[in-house]
Amino acid sequence: MDTYIGNGGTMRIAEHIDALETAGRALAGAAEAAGPDAEVPTCPGWRVRDLLRHTTMVHRWVTGLVVEGSGEYRPEAGEPDLDGAPLLAHYREGHAALVAALRAAPETLDAWTFLPAPSPLAFWARRQAHETTVHRVDAESALSGGPGPVGAALAADGVDELLAGFHARDRSRVRTELPRTLRLRATDTGDVWTVRLSAAPPVTERGGTASGPVDTEVSGSADRLYLLLWNRLPAAEVTVTGDPEPLRLWRETSAVT
Repeated sequence: MDTYIGNGGTMRIAEHIDALETAGRALAGAAEAAGPDAEVPTCPGWRVRDLLRHTTMVHRWVTGLVVEGSGEYRPEAGEPDLDGAPLLAHYREGHAALVAALRAAPETLDAWTFLPAPSPLAFWARRQAHETTVHRVDAESALSGGPGPVGAALAADGVDELLAGFHARDRSRVRTELPRTLRLRATDTGDVWTVRLSAAPPVTERGGTASGPVDTEVSGSADRLYLLLWNRLPAAEVTVTGDPEPLRLWRETSAVT
C-alpha cells in the first residue's frame, strides 16, 4: 500500500490498519474484563458501555464511508441501544468489518475526509488507528492495572496528527491573546514539535534538532506525550520546564469533538 508520511514518523497504510486491528481487539478484551458498568477514569462520566457504544458507532460510520466510496459527508447512524454481551459482540463485529473494509479498499478510494492527507484511504486508516488506540487506553483505564503503553512510532505519528492536523484547523480553541510557545520533545524517538500559540489557530513546526527559547518545554517518551496531549495523562507524568501556562491552556481548551 501507499505510504503515509506523517512528519512525526513515517507509517504505511498497512501499519495503520494493523494498529487499528490490534487496538480494537485490546479494547474489546479490556471492556470484557472490566464489565459494562465499570467507570472509565480517563473519560469522566462514562462507563464501559458508553465507550463501546461510541466507538462502535464511529467504526460503523467510517465503514460505510469506505464501502460506499462517496466523497460526500453522511451523518452517523447513532449509538446502538445495546448492553452487556450483545453490545460487546456488536462492537467486535463492527471493528472487524472496518478493518476488512480498509484492507479491501483501493488506493484510489474516494471518501469524505476532514483533515489533509495523501489520500482518503491514508486518512481513514490513520484516523481510525488513533481513534481506536486512544479508546483502547480508555478501556484499559477501567482495569486495576491501568492502560498499557502505546508503541513509540504510532505515538509520535499520533502527536503529529493532533498538532498538525486537528489543531491546525480554524475550529481549534487553543488560542491566547498573549503569544506563547510550547515545545514537545519525545525522548525516545527524537521527534520535536514547537507549537506557536496566539489568537489564531496553533502553528506547529517540526524538527528533530529544534532549539532556541520557548515559554514551555514538555519532554517524555512519545507514548507519554501522545496521552498527555489527548488529556489521558496527568502533567506529572512528563517533565515540564518553563512557564506552565501554555500547557494549562492546552489541557483546558484542546478537547476534540
